Amino acid sequence: MKDPQQKSSRKIGILPNLIFMSRWLQLPLYLGLILAQCVYVYHFWVELSDLIGAALGNASSLEHILDAVAIAGSPRPDKLNEQTIMLVVLALIDVVMISNLLIMVIVGGYETFVSRMNLESHPDQPEWLSHVNASVLKVKLATAIIGISSIHLLKTFINANLYDAKTLLAQTGIHLTFLVSAMAIAYCDKLMAHPVPQPPDSPDAPH
Repeated sequence: MKDPQQKSSRKIGILPNLIFMSRWLQLPLYLGLILAQCVYVYHFWVELSDLIGAALGNASSLEHILDAVAIAGSPRPDKLNEQTIMLVVLALIDVVMISNLLIMVIVGGYETFVSRMNLESHPDQPEWLSHVNASVLKVKLATAIIGISSIHLLKTFINANLYDAKTLLAQTGIHLTFLVSAMAIAYCDKLMAHPVPQPPDSPDAPH
């Protein structure tokens, strides 16, 4: 009888090893997402500095803010009011949520599909990373997309009087589609993790 330990230490063949090593081809993709994260950080601080400058009376910052919240085909705002500030803040929150989505894809994707990072003893290890796998990552990404869609929908509802009913219904339908899709993914993952028990007389029931 072969020793299991000896079996597990058996060398991997050249072709299987090459296929397995191909996972490192994803590394440039995750590095690219890190660069995209840097762009989002820069964009966040540009928008935030313009908002602060507009609040302090800087004319160029005010122009930039008003152009950013203007809607094509609608009158452009002429001053910094509560609604304008709310739209800018929602845009900043949108950037943060997309940044969170990037972090989940970068960290979770690398941990799941490329290599372990061995963060178990690290004090700043994210709580969700301790039990991350492909199924958990899919559900978390779907939830993050719903949050981003909610921000966009809220921005639309704030200016609901500037949109036609068709646009409002379309955006609401898209958001509901994201919501139903996330629920379907979560339900499918639950079924795979906890299969429905078969009746004793079923041919698929375990003997």
